[in-house]
Amino acid sequence: MYTEFVLVLILSLTAEIILQEKWTDKMHRLKIEQVVKLYGPSWHEKTKTGTPTMGGIIFIPVFLAAVYAGSFLSPYSDLGRIGKIALYPVLAASVGLMDDWMKYSKKSSDGLKSMEKLALQIVVTVPWAMWVTPGPLDIMPIISIPRYAGIALLIFTGVGLQNAVNVTDGLDGLAAGSVLISLIGAISFLGGEPSTVIPIASAFGICLGFLWHNSHPASVFMGDVGAHFFAGLLLSLCVVSDAFIFVIPISFIFGVEILSVALQIISIRFFGKKIFLMSPVHHHFEMQGWKETQIVMRFWIIHAVGMIVLMSAFFMMMVLL
Repeated sequence: MYTEFVLVLILSLTAEIILQEKWTDKMHRLKIEQVVKLYGPSWHEKTKTGTPTMGGIIFIPVFLAAVYAGSFLSPYSDLGRIGKIALYPVLAASVGLMDDWMKYSKKSSDGLKSMEKLALQIVVTVPWAMWVTPGPLDIMPIISIPRYAGIALLIFTGVGLQNAVNVTDGLDGLAAGSVLISLIGAISFLGGEPSTVIPIASAFGICLGFLWHNSHPASVFMGDVGAHFFAGLLLSLCVVSDAFIFVIPISFIFGVEILSVALQIISIRFFGKKIFLMSPVHHHFEMQGWKETQIVMRFWIIHAVGMIVLMSAFFMMMVLL
């Protein structure tokens, strides 16, 4: 299995580096470029505006091709299981792509309206959730919940995680590097089943290849399409591995980011004051004068430590139960 992992990783890494460079040049010519949000740090207008976005489009063909090739390298891979893992990232990415395309069409930082985006996220999650939950949903190997409660939980988590990864993707390398750490956690704790290892290997290569272009100063951004893709992948890996609860630790930093946004909104609406100088929380530290590279590196460390602590806690709980 080690050989298959390395081969799929190298294939995805090489394809991502090469194709992303060509796609970035194409986006420059088509003017598919970042329009900075009005509520972000003011200096982002100078440093981020004009950078090609929608780099995440390349994730989809690279991932599908590498996973397909990997399934033939391993005689023990289960195509049905791989399909369940691969479907949701693609469905989730389609919503992100629509949002990115709306921004490009309007030359604005505003894409789909909030309720439109929410509705589409639910629509693409429902059929996948029903497919992967033919019976009770396994929260962990020893605990499960009834099917329809499980489907509802998957819809809530899928929508939440898509938005969480998306708000995290505000600094060069932050989201992609965090996903890379999450994948290390996934391969370490979700086991060595070939049908799980192959998609992880492909995603690992994609993250590394994308960071080649997305490290500071970034030459391309993944866009909503890329953020949604990775969110769908993290959730599907845990669900198909019968260990839903592990989506919590491998999504640790994404949960922190989306929670900071929620707390900021609640505080402003009900108490008339801010908790953070700006949300999501990585912008708070920007406003305090931290360098972008410092924030990214420190958030990676926080994510790794948080993931390990939560993973350890869950394993201890399983032993005690």
